[in-house]
Amino acid sequence: MNAILAAAAEGEHEAFVTLPFPAVYFGVIAIGVFILLGVVTWSYRDVANRHEHKVDDSKSHH
Repeated sequence: MNAILAAAAEGEHEAFVTLPFPAVYFGVIAIGVFILLGVVTWSYRDVANRHEHKVDDSKSHH
């Protein structure tokens, strides 16, 4: 029985994975990516209204 427990404990040790950097940085990277995507999305705001001749034409048809 002790041999089985020792083998199980040893097997668990092999499953332990070391991270390439501290776990906090994963959250920092994720927040950075979301901020970057938010800035890209924000930069496309009001794109349809940049061309006044297109806006004027569409108002006359309605």
